Amino acid sequence: MSKQITGAVIEKQNADFKLENLEVDDQPKANEVLVHMVASGICHTDEAVRDGSAGDYPYPGIVGHEGAGIVEKIGSQVSTVKVGDHVILSYDYDGVCHNCLTGHPASCVNWAKLNTAGFRPDGSVAFTRENGEPIHNFFNQSSFTTETLVQERNVTVIDKNIDLRKVGPLGCGFVTGSGTVFNGLNPKEGDSIVIVGTGAVSSGSLMAAKIKGCSKIICVDIHDNRLEMAKELGATDTINSSKEDWVKRVKELTNGEGANFIIDTTGVAEVMHQSVTALASGGHLAPVAVTAKTLSFMPWNELTAFQKHVDGVLMGDAIPQLALQKLITFWQAGQFPFDKLEKFYTFDQINEANRASNDGSVIKPVMIIDKDYQPGD
Repeated sequence: MSKQITGAVIEKQNADFKLENLEVDDQPKANEVLVHMVASGICHTDEAVRDGSAGDYPYPGIVGHEGAGIVEKIGSQVSTVKVGDHVILSYDYDGVCHNCLTGHPASCVNWAKLNTAGFRPDGSVAFTRENGEPIHNFFNQSSFTTETLVQERNVTVIDKNIDLRKVGPLGCGFVTGSGTVFNGLNPKEGDSIVIVGTGAVSSGSLMAAKIKGCSKIICVDIHDNRLEMAKELGATDTINSSKEDWVKRVKELTNGEGANFIIDTTGVAEVMHQSVTALASGGHLAPVAVTAKTLSFMPWNELTAFQKHVDGVLMGDAIPQLALQKLITFWQAGQFPFDKLEKFYTFDQINEANRASNDGSVIKPVMIIDKDYQPGD
């Protein structure tokens, strides 16, 4: 059995999103959950799939991986979710490999297969055109739809009084940024941190660094208006790298030593290399951008001789079902005001919203997919 839905399809690399009438399998398999979508954030990774910089993807497909919605149906073996639950969607993981069992599902040995191959775990597709042509998924989620079929591990249940229109971006951008601080780098109170870029991931890192008690939280960007927002969120210092040497300024702000931790969200080769230079001895760099660019340096002279570290941190090394609840608690306490960065769009404005994300004019575009939804419904 299938159900008619609307989905934003990418037909081929660099094609615009196109809203189409599609069909979704509305008979969830044993571990699946059918979700009525209320809203979805737009993330740079969606654009990286669209333009090909994220690597191979089996077009045509539906991306979107910052969804929030209401559960419509569940499979026979689903035990943590029930019909009517309000949920945030995040990444999928198998739950049984060594990394998952030791608390690191973002390092799941099957992560790439489950999240980027474009198929359900059994190799089938969730979406088809009316003529039966398969439409591939993303993150086992594909939140750019009116209804989607996900795995139980994609789902985090939240309180029904929380506004679903706001919280979708917690499932990727903000959990990635905050988790890179909380889990990946884990600075101590009094440490210094530099965050290069001021987008959603960067802002998540900034707010987490403030919660952790970092003494210096230095944000770097080329847009003064975004740097002003960074100050509002808790940056102790800001640097416009189009106007001054940001590495030199970081050294000045850290008594000539450099930063204990740096997070690069730009993915620009030169900037990532500069980040290595701006580290203090023993410092850690986390380059978290989805990019096709490379990071090049001399291992002995620039890394080993100073005991510097380059750390890969995927999805903030977060367990979604725990991390998202923590972020909501911080938000409700006024410590993680991520919703200041959001701007709402209607579903048919998806290409406009994506352009706003790409050009940086909006830090976190959010599409309202169910315009009739009201918080608490």
